[in-house]
Amino acid sequence: MTTSDVESKMQALVEPWRERDLRASMPRSIVIVGDGAAGYTAAKVLRAEGFAGSISMIGSDRSATYRRPAVSKELLAGTKSVEQVLLGEPVVGVDVYHGVTALSISEDSVIVDDGDPISYDALLLATGSRARQLDDLGSGSVFTLRTAADVEPLREDFARTGSLLVIGGGLIGCEAAATARTLGAEVTVLEAAKAPLNRIAPESISRMYVDMHADNGITIHTDVAVSQIERRDDGTALVTAQDGRAWSAGTVLLAVGSVPNTELAVEFGLATRSGVLVDANMRTSAPNVYAAGDVAEVPNRLLGGTYRSEHWNGAVDQATRAARSILGAEVGDLDVPWGWSNQHGVNLQFAGWTTADDDYVLVRGSIEDRRFTACAVRGDMLVGAIGIGFPKDIRQVRAIIANGNPVDRDQLTADWLERQLTAVG
Repeated sequence: MTTSDVESKMQALVEPWRERDLRASMPRSIVIVGDGAAGYTAAKVLRAEGFAGSISMIGSDRSATYRRPAVSKELLAGTKSVEQVLLGEPVVGVDVYHGVTALSISEDSVIVDDGDPISYDALLLATGSRARQLDDLGSGSVFTLRTAADVEPLREDFARTGSLLVIGGGLIGCEAAATARTLGAEVTVLEAAKAPLNRIAPESISRMYVDMHADNGITIHTDVAVSQIERRDDGTALVTAQDGRAWSAGTVLLAVGSVPNTELAVEFGLATRSGVLVDANMRTSAPNVYAAGDVAEVPNRLLGGTYRSEHWNGAVDQATRAARSILGAEVGDLDVPWGWSNQHGVNLQFAGWTTADDDYVLVRGSIEDRRFTACAVRGDMLVGAIGIGFPKDIRQVRAIIANGNPVDRDQLTADWLERQLTAVG
């Protein structure tokens, strides 16, 4: 589906109420469901933009808003506390409901499990996502790692057992494996695809990570379709693959992706696909209801279609624009998404919409030396970049992608990147 198709669909969904909505007065009360990066950022921007009405933020997490990327790194390592990775000071004048679950929403209020309904004139869904589960694997207990509350039980368990088996070789799985290894655990990673990090990196870079983990005492097994997890009499877990291979460990971490928390939106009748569909102004298919962060499925103005950004920066960017949209301010285009990963002291950065199947051009450095920049090309479009050691290149690629001009892969060099940045900026 192209960007124009998505915009047309959203226009058809919202047209019955758009004229009335545009004539509506400034909201007096705003409710934000979700107290993560998106919810906190939206509240902060609303106040910064001069909104003086009531803001209520509802979140099931009992902690103040913290930087979720720290969960699989600093928090799991124990080098920082939640208080040290807070996103910022509490936003002045916001009624925060920590440890409260939103049960349902109506056209003017949110029903919660602890107290009276909370009324709104405008509603922002920033409900985030949760760890994906694997069904029918048996009775073996496993851990997941998404929030600060998950950290201590997981760390205590692999410290006790001395071994950790990670199912899933994505960002969280690989980061948690690296962290657990620094704490002395014996670690093995099982990945269903042919290489780890395959959602964002080509096989050459993924294989580099296999070697990097091996250098640090971690074995990554690929093409593993887990079929069963069972606890043996000695307390260890036996994980069996469909092809008969088996591994055992004292602790098992399931890190196979996330599922957007769309239940409230679906029950309310909002348009959804993989997430809650929004237009370029972060508006859903219902009047005065917006969505941002992991739960939102946003239009891709550059490549067409839609996508969900599951990274911290995307949540902050979308929430900023949602807050301004609620207030009727100029929103502007979403930033080209980007993210990072720290494993074994190596910082990987990536931007755009890279996949393992894109055509990659090594622009600078050497993958073997773990210091490089590689650009992802799809047809004549630059769609992303991934690299280690050259963060400036990633910033340059984001600016070039945002410009939307076609590229000639044969001309992709470091000098070309710098010239193009000057041209677009």
